[in-house]
Amino acid sequence: MNTSIYKTGFKKTILATACVVALSVPFAAQATNGYFAHGYGIKAKGMAGAGVALPQDTLAAATNPAGMVHMGNRMDVGLEIFQPDRSAYTAWPIGNERWVEANEAGPFFIPEFGYNRVLNDKMSVGVSVFGNGGMNTEYSESVFGGAGGAKSGVDLAQLFIAPTFSMKIDDQNSVGISLNLAYQKFKAYGISMFAGFTPSGTTANLSDLDYDTSTGVGVRVGWLGKFDGVTVGATYQSRTRMSKFDKYSELFAEQGDFDIPANFAVGVSFQATPETTVALDVERINYSDVAAIANPNNGWLGGQLGNDDGPGFGWEDMTIVKLGITYQYNKDLVMRAGWNHGGQPIPEGETLFNVLAPATVEDHLTLGATWTLADGAELSGYYMHAFEEQVNGDSPGAGGMSDPGHSNIKMSQNAVGIAYGWEF
Repeated sequence: MNTSIYKTGFKKTILATACVVALSVPFAAQATNGYFAHGYGIKAKGMAGAGVALPQDTLAAATNPAGMVHMGNRMDVGLEIFQPDRSAYTAWPIGNERWVEANEAGPFFIPEFGYNRVLNDKMSVGVSVFGNGGMNTEYSESVFGGAGGAKSGVDLAQLFIAPTFSMKIDDQNSVGISLNLAYQKFKAYGISMFAGFTPSGTTANLSDLDYDTSTGVGVRVGWLGKFDGVTVGATYQSRTRMSKFDKYSELFAEQGDFDIPANFAVGVSFQATPETTVALDVERINYSDVAAIANPNNGWLGGQLGNDDGPGFGWEDMTIVKLGITYQYNKDLVMRAGWNHGGQPIPEGETLFNVLAPATVEDHLTLGATWTLADGAELSGYYMHAFEEQVNGDSPGAGGMSDPGHSNIKMSQNAVGIAYGWEF
């Protein structure tokens, strides 16, 4: 048997399967840095998401497109299994205070893949496909007074397809640009008790309408520089202007608008010992630029749902620190670990709507490894735990009710992932 033909065919089959899966499987998950993933690519995820100055595979474009030119001719496919644990302490109906879990949906399967091809000794083109997390809750009962059915919840999922061009300016510097083709879908159910606060006074564009979809385009640019053993990187992703969720025009502020906020990051990596590399990223996500995310819901009776000044989730901007370490144990085994910290974006007093999106976690610990196989391909894996964090609400309740607006919310998370990558 010609084993080289067999291996080539096997890898092509993996790639074709990954493309189909990545474009068809819903990216339904509750993400970790607000609703952004803590990192992109299984290798970077094993280092708490650090990767602005340390590209390791063809998912690098999701973090810093300037790193793709250093990847050579390469493909990567991966799958993450993600399980959040979220719940709310609610008083709906009034006087019935209890914790209600929102874990009816899950675990979630999140595929990823990337491809890069060298054009010459200075340029490459590629594409990365990945999920940007999302928001998902499915309570076992209606947490808003029993209206709208037996359950309450939301599901927001986002998918990016990022064609990328990168080039080396000289021996030290490279730059890259990705076109972010974004797709998102959303549904909400069991929230019809808010119908009285919409312009129409109905649930026609508020709740129990199944999925609506939205598309948009943005860009990410990046730079990578190597100086005396230290690598420095910087990246910026523009605000992605998305088409509106017309079915939910009386839920989200600005008549269903739900853009993806701009974000930027800087990073540094260096070789601490011949076997050990340390990477540190600092990232900023501008949630406050998007009204549907940032408009306050504390005292929200001043503006109707869906209006420009209508209530949102009250989220603040996030600054995230990602610290990762990689250790070359031997020629075939690389081990990784990391810590990711970002102050959660939900202020006390903004918990009313965030019962549907309790993105409260702040600290993540990760472990990962890569094994080089006999044919030179790589098998990578990682584990992440996000520690439970609780936000206690102190907002006034809707309609003058004193108790419901005091909902407390909490979340923790676990995830594992595996990826297969090879050069060609």
